[in-house]
Order: sequence, then structure tokens, then C-alpha cells
Amino acid sequence: MGWNTHQVFNQFPELSDYDPLASDAALCQALARAGSNWARPALEGYAQRLGRTETYALAQQANRHAPELKRYDTRGRRIDAMEFHPAWHELMALYRGQGLVSLPFREQHTGRWTAWAAGFYLHGQVEQGTLCPATMTQAAIPLLQREDALWTQLRDKLYSDAYDARDVPAADKASIWLGMGMTEKQGGSDVRANTTLATPVGAGGRGAEYLLRGHKWFFSAPQCDAHLVTARVGADGPFACFYVPRWRPDGSRNAVRVQQLKDKLGNRSNASAEVEFEDAWGLLMGEEGRGIPTIIEMAGYTRLNCVVGSAAIMRQALVQALAYARRRQAFGKTLAEQPLMRAVLADLALESEAALQLAMRLAQACEDENVTPAERAWRRIMTPAAKFWVCKRAVELTGEAMEVFGGNGYVEDGVMARLYREAPVNSIWEGSGNVMCLDVLRALQREPDAAQALLAEFHATAQGEPRLAAALQALQALQALLAAPPDQAEALGRVLAQRLVVLAQACLLRRHAPAAMADAFIATRLGDGGAGRVMGAADMRGLDVAAILARAFPG
Repeated sequence: MGWNTHQVFNQFPELSDYDPLASDAALCQALARAGSNWARPALEGYAQRLGRTETYALAQQANRHAPELKRYDTRGRRIDAMEFHPAWHELMALYRGQGLVSLPFREQHTGRWTAWAAGFYLHGQVEQGTLCPATMTQAAIPLLQREDALWTQLRDKLYSDAYDARDVPAADKASIWLGMGMTEKQGGSDVRANTTLATPVGAGGRGAEYLLRGHKWFFSAPQCDAHLVTARVGADGPFACFYVPRWRPDGSRNAVRVQQLKDKLGNRSNASAEVEFEDAWGLLMGEEGRGIPTIIEMAGYTRLNCVVGSAAIMRQALVQALAYARRRQAFGKTLAEQPLMRAVLADLALESEAALQLAMRLAQACEDENVTPAERAWRRIMTPAAKFWVCKRAVELTGEAMEVFGGNGYVEDGVMARLYREAPVNSIWEGSGNVMCLDVLRALQREPDAAQALLAEFHATAQGEPRLAAALQALQALQALLAAPPDQAEALGRVLAQRLVVLAQACLLRRHAPAAMADAFIATRLGDGGAGRVMGAADMRGLDVAAILARAFPG
């Protein structure tokens, strides 16, 4: 007979079996504001599926059982196959089947970018690794659309909503996935330091065959059917972008040799590899000498995905913390009734909604980028700034939300530890924080009309709110430093990017959120100058904390 030493009570599992769309007022309002209600029925069904306990279990399984590299088949042939847990394939099929991979390019509906961002945001709250190949595939579409021959071959496979996991030539598949390869050992973010060489098979030129020899230190999603790769044409020649398929046109495996898979801190469900090109076959995209601008254009889309993905991590961490705090008892009351915990939870809610509002605004700018200078500014100036700030805030927010659970949040059995390990990757991939801030400085210098239009938009929103007006004035004073010597301007890059993003978030909340949310964000982020402080270390007196928490997650 076993011992019965105690009863288990006041213990609660992490949240599941809920609707992540219906419970998110800010997201629902963003969809309506952008004219995306045509997508609501599909998104509602998707959200209900994502919120199920079974889907959370798939996410846990896919991350616990990381992909494995199988270099050879049973007869010794080199295959470099990636073996994934079945949960990975179920999650990939779920996202692909929703039509989100190609939605912004395939559809012409108003609000299509916001509809896509909402679906990406909902999926990212449950599992992030599966969004890596989806992100790169989506970002490659506008580049491939300019390559007539390739686009004719690939269009239907990129637009397909069927999931085809087979490792066979792209011509034989119902749908395909694309990855990218830029980073080399010696260069990192400095792509111009890359040494991989491309040699034309014949005369060369756009759409022609080349052989690539070199390596990539981070090769994202090596199981993809093809990758867009940067390489130098000749030892001292210009950089170019190449379409490098997993299989050659003759049906043989391309000479992209996977050396090993990365053992990553987070993003465990997804494969990242080190590869070598042993005269790998590829096709030139665009012109020689346009390789880096081409891949940077792709990065413009992937950086947006990093912002939306980090906002999704923040949202899930907030919701989990709120749901738990409303049930867990301590010192005679629930955690959510304790004054200091309420301050922490309200601060998490403000940060999360500010990230969502910014992400949705950036998505809308993709749809209207060339309409006005202000829309261009949101796309070209605010996207790298948001990528810098929101992705870094996700790291802090997930750590604080995990602490709400105490020791239960620090174990690998639940959602919180995975969110915490996942959070840093979006800040590192697609350009680290310093790279983003330098991009912001360059964009401000190169697009002065767009920058002025953006500031004019902020000025209109700031009317009647002295703290917004003061923040705008301080930002304009910083902007004057752009004319200073580069070492002085660059040293303040993070200061400028941070102030730019926080001001933008404050303006968006003032326009689109209830007064309780906007007033509290302005008071805690601009009123006391504490935008980078510890979560919960803000004076919440006089602010409607109850309204903030009720909007964040009804319960």
C-alpha cells in the first residue's frame, strides 16, 4: 500500500482549450480597421484549432524531439535527409493548409497583409519553429515573380495550400518550401565579407546556370526544396543571388552537403544547418552585382515576420501569466488580486498590445508601401526599428511572465520555458540589434521626405497630449545628429531607434486603443522616461489597471 503524504491543490495547468482570436480584442479590432473581415471566418476556425490542448501537445512534441540529420541511406548513398517528428509535419500542414504562405501575394483583397499577419500571429503563439520555412518561402515570392522562367515553373507550387513533405525534385511536388543562405563563418551580418564563389557554366547572365563553391555557417531550414544564396561571381567579382535547388534538373541530388545541424538554444523544432557547396548547381536571379540588394529586399519581409513573431510570443506569455495568476492563491488572495502583481500584469499587457499595434501597422504598410511617403516610412524606417525594439522586449517580457509561475514556469514540461528560449532568436536572426539600428539611420538619411511625413503623422496624433509632444520634440532633436560625424551618430543608434518605436507605439495606442491603455502606456513609457525599465517598476496610481487587464484577456 503506497503512502498518501498530501493532497495536490492550488496547482493549475497552463492555459489551453481557449480561443486566441475571440479573446483578443485588439487583434479583432485591427482586422476590422484594415478591412480584413473577409478573412475572419477562416481565421476564427484556425484560432479555435490552434487553441486546442492537442495542438499545444504537438508544439511540445515537435520541440522536444528535434530534427535529426541522416547523411546516408541504407546502401551508403549521400542523402543529407532531415528527419522530423510527426508533430512537426502536422503543424506544417496546419499552417500551409490555411493558405497563409502566399496569401498576401496571391490575393488582392483589401487588408490581405493584416489578415496574413493575424494568422501568423495566432500560429506563433503556439509554435514558432514551423514559421521559419514559412517566412522564407513567403519572402522569396516577390523576388521569384521577377524571374519569368523560374516563376512559370514554381508559381503553382508556391501558391499551393497542400503540404508535401516528400524529399523529391520540386517538379514532382504539389508544393515547395524555400530557405535562404547568407551567413558565412568570417562575416556574420557582414555579407560583403562572404567568400562563396559562383562560376558560370556557359556565358552566364540572368537565368543562367552557375556552380557554387564555398559554405554557409547558418543555412536556414536545410530540408527546403530550394534556397536563395548569395555568392561572389569570380574571386574579385560582384555579389549575386542564386536559386539553388535541393535536386538538380536531371533528378540527381544537388551538391549542397549538410555538415551538421545546429544545436540551438530555442527554435528546437526547426532545423538550421552548416553546409558546404561542392560545385552546387544554381540559377542567377537578377543581375550580377545586385545580389546583396536582392537578398536585403527579401530580408525586409522576413524582418516584419520577426516583429509579428515576437509580438506573438509576448501575447502568449501574457495570456498564460494572466490565466494562471487569476487562479493561483497566495497569502489569502489570487495572485491577480495582489497589488504588486497587478502592476506587473498590467505592464505586460501594455507592452504586448503596443507590440501588436505596431506589427499590424507595419503589415498594412506592405500593402500600401508606395502610396505615400508616410507609408514608405513605416515600411523602410519603422520595420528595422521595430525589429530591434520589439524582439528585445520579448526577451524581457517572457522572463517576467515566466516568473509569475514561480518554479513551475522554469521546467520544460510547459509552455513558458519554451517561450523564454524562443524569444531571443528573432532579435538575432535577419540582422541583430546593432544592424537594425544602423539600417534605421541609413533609412532616415536616404529617405528624408518619408521621415518627415512620418514625423508629421506623429505630430498630428500628439495634439493635446503634452507628453507625446515632448517625446516628438526630443526625437527631432536626436534626428539632427544624422548630420554629425558617423561615429557620433552611430553611437546613438539604439537611443534613436528606441525613442522612435516607443513614440510610434504611443501614437498607435492613442489612435486605436481605449483611453485606459493609451493613457497608461504614455504615462509609464513617456511620462517617467522609463521605457527600458524592469517590468512592473512603474507608477500605476491613477491608472485604470482593471480596465487594462480586462481588455488584455477576459476572465
